[in-house]
Amino acid sequence: MVNGSGVSRGDRSRNARLSRLRELVSAGRAIVGVDLADSKQMVVVTDHDSRVVARRTFRCRAWDLGAALDWAAAQAARQGFVGVTVACEPTGHRWRVLGQLAAERGMPFVCVQPLVSSWARRGEDLTFDKTDDKDAVIIARLTAQLRCYVPEPVEETWGRLRHLGARREQLVSELVGQVQQMRDLLECVWPAVLASAAQPFKSRTWAAALTVVLDRDGGDFARTRRLGRARFEAQVRKEVVRWGAQKPCLRIARKVFDALADPAGVLAHRRGALERVALVLEDWHLTAGRCAQTETRMVAVLDELELTELVTSIPGLSPVGAAAILAETGDLHRFTSARAVVKHAGLAPREKASGGFVGRTKLTGQGRPGLRLAAWRAAWGVLQHSPVHAARYQHLTGRAENRLTPTQAQAAVAAALLRQLHAVVTTGRRWDPDIAAHGVARPALAPAA
Repeated sequence: MVNGSGVSRGDRSRNARLSRLRELVSAGRAIVGVDLADSKQMVVVTDHDSRVVARRTFRCRAWDLGAALDWAAAQAARQGFVGVTVACEPTGHRWRVLGQLAAERGMPFVCVQPLVSSWARRGEDLTFDKTDDKDAVIIARLTAQLRCYVPEPVEETWGRLRHLGARREQLVSELVGQVQQMRDLLECVWPAVLASAAQPFKSRTWAAALTVVLDRDGGDFARTRRLGRARFEAQVRKEVVRWGAQKPCLRIARKVFDALADPAGVLAHRRGALERVALVLEDWHLTAGRCAQTETRMVAVLDELELTELVTSIPGLSPVGAAAILAETGDLHRFTSARAVVKHAGLAPREKASGGFVGRTKLTGQGRPGLRLAAWRAAWGVLQHSPVHAARYQHLTGRAENRLTPTQAQAAVAAALLRQLHAVVTTGRRWDPDIAAHGVARPALAPAA
């Protein structure tokens, strides 16, 4: 979209961003480039032509860098600068410490992406040299060129949601790994038990029955078979309560009992493999409990932010799914547009055109992988419960021209979900199916006379 001057919306957004950066990296301020490490910090003070004014190595931890910033400010004042702008790469946790120290002294603070500095390092002298001295100068030079960004200001509640989201993602990864490990072991030594339920790892009855079997005989199924079906079901009834269910599905419990007589499997490994399954099964149970507790905390934070009712107005988007997305994005008000959120997730299409050539459009794949994964997971529930998104998916996969694959269409729905979530949060209005489907709210029909 362009106006009469030929300036596009993207141009205006970029110009506004550069103006905000220029206020922080003003010509009257020197630039302090800091290459952070564990106990050795390289600090350089440069002008806007990346000429080094002062350089010094500080043998200290990140929390002791306040003295380095005071030294840099004094060096800049001697050269006639009115202040300094602090810049570093956002690696590890030390950059947050440096940002807080700079804020306490009223110094603007910006970050340079490590990937950008890596490319600049190669273009500096066409070598792959990497030293703390060079890196600090490169950080300062990129800052002077405004190839930097302002890090997200973290509010306490949003910061807590971020940490809980990281905790949940770690637990979900552990859950998936534990399920895959149990599946592989059971397919090797006792494949019949996996066929006793349509989705065994989603069945609490199946998990309880497997626990009873593994706790009794450790691979010798004859002992459990001697119990008989009735006594086995009675023990499953007791065990299923520990797994969070009120009563078992007897059909699944009976199929697990019948699988005890199936001879299929590598018998030489059965005892050892089932012992591993028993250990992993208990770990899986504990991890699932920790994950549920973390999700409860995330929903409580969403309630504290007063966003639960807004975000769950989107059909199919659960409070946990919305909290997982917001844990990756942070406060959506910091994004200038909904498209910026989609770019942040790496779900924006990448154009490839030159002259008369137009290449195949693909997703950028850049941005925040955790946000992309959270949006992808949430899209599955939205497709099941939202007629608007289901219709969009059918349109994208069913049209004759430029038909998308199911995976591409799901990615498009995930991107649409992020845009709508941004609109809901920033405007404070509930999700409107008319706006989501048509871009505008349709006027209500007048009552018949």
